[in-house]
Amino acid sequence: MELVHKLLPASKKKLVISSIGVLALVLFSVFVLVEATKAEVVMTDNGEIQTISTNSNTVGDLLQELGITVGTYDFLSHDETESIEDGMEITYKTAKQITVSIDGKEQVYYTTADTIEDFLSEQDLSFQERDEISHQPAEVTEDGLHIEVEKAYQVTINDGGEKKKVWTTGGTVNDLLKEADVDYEKDTDDRITPALDEEVTKGKTIAIVRVAIEDEEVTETIAFDIEERQDSSLLKGEEKVISEGEEGTVTKRFKVTKENGEEVSRELVSEDVKEESVTRVVAVGTKEEVQESNLVTLANETPKDSSQDGETITVTASAFTSECGGCSGVTATGINLGANPNMKVIAVDPNVIPLGSKVWVEGYGEAIAGDTGGNIKGNRIDVHVPSKSDAYSWGVKTVQVKVLN
Repeated sequence: MELVHKLLPASKKKLVISSIGVLALVLFSVFVLVEATKAEVVMTDNGEIQTISTNSNTVGDLLQELGITVGTYDFLSHDETESIEDGMEITYKTAKQITVSIDGKEQVYYTTADTIEDFLSEQDLSFQERDEISHQPAEVTEDGLHIEVEKAYQVTINDGGEKKKVWTTGGTVNDLLKEADVDYEKDTDDRITPALDEEVTKGKTIAIVRVAIEDEEVTETIAFDIEERQDSSLLKGEEKVISEGEEGTVTKRFKVTKENGEEVSRELVSEDVKEESVTRVVAVGTKEEVQESNLVTLANETPKDSSQDGETITVTASAFTSECGGCSGVTATGINLGANPNMKVIAVDPNVIPLGSKVWVEGYGEAIAGDTGGNIKGNRIDVHVPSKSDAYSWGVKTVQVKVLN
């Protein structure tokens, strides 16, 4: 500068100094003008707030100036083509990638929501309270977050015949029964299917068979026997009770198994006779009497003595009465037993004893072989008696039969 001063005349010096001053003034004016034309913008970038003075014309220019590239799923409060204005507030959020797995099926989402609750609402994903979600609704979303959801389903529990449906997201049968407050004991006879350690599946029914084993004591009567004694002082067909029979009693103990309250088996454990039965003794008449037949063909015939000669056959003899249900009371040979209840008639197999034959039957007397029967085959006969009680008294016997003619 001293050299300039020395070389230039005073007038020239003044001119140089003046030019430098003008240039500085111009530059200062330009700077002031540029600064004066800048817009002041409040920029919120993923939660960070800063105030920016910018000469950018559009929002896109400002973002480029700040090195921000807006992705497809990112949030920007203004369109990138919108002009910058002083005092403008611009908000930008980078989208986060979140994977949601529902019952093992995955789907990827992008969101700028701050919390999981907001994200689920944004994506219209709703779950029931009983569904199992890996994260709490109030948790903050993060890029790369993986949310796992197991949706609850219904399982039927048949507890001793009473059915109820419960919600579950899986686990073992044992876990489910505990969740459903179903009481059971492992060391009992109860049966649970599927097994306690098996996994529960959708639509499965868990069955509990409640098994109860009880001791039961029962007192039963013992029927008395009937003893028949032949009595020659009584006419045949007559009976007289010599001594009444008495029923006895026995106490039986059973082991009774019940399933769901229903008896399924009964096992006799012991029996104790408390009182023995007393046999009933009945006198049965054996005295013969001559009977008159109502049949015209037999009316005037004199019955043969049972001791006369004739073919003797050993047969099984039961008894019948015209009072039986469905019986007409008329025999195969036309004898009306309904009108003649005391008539001695027997049913025979015609191949063994010819129909119409006179016979003598041990313990019954003389009779007519006047009827047949579906069960009367071979050496078997059926003797006619006046009443059902007489038939019961006769029972089934083995007797001798003589064919008299």
